[in-house]
Amino acid sequence: MQNIAEFRIIGRVGKVDAKEKVTHIDIASNYPRKDGDSWKDDTHWNRVTFFGKLNERAAKIGKGDLVHITGRVRQNSYEADGTRHYTVDLIADRMATIIKNGGAPADRDDDDQDDNVPF
Repeated sequence: MQNIAEFRIIGRVGKVDAKEKVTHIDIASNYPRKDGDSWKDDTHWNRVTFFGKLNERAAKIGKGDLVHITGRVRQNSYEADGTRHYTVDLIADRMATIIKNGGAPADRDDDDQDDNVPF
């Protein structure tokens, strides 16, 4: 049996940091929480890393777009100044744009969309 560590995020794009071989995208997802007698949204930010073909697609994503991303979780550690630091990286395997910023549905007629992502 294969062991896995994976994630799924549906949220709005914040910052897009596109480089030649890697793109990092900050994605905001809202979670409801009870505050007294009312409900409030808690916004959680996640930074997702894109490589390869997904890197090219991710670089075209716009701020405010609603996206669905799945991928794997990678844990790393490094030592600096005598202290061990631990990090968790979210590496995208699949991505789909659900709604472009402004409310327009994403175009599904180009090859940039991933039709295999279940909704």
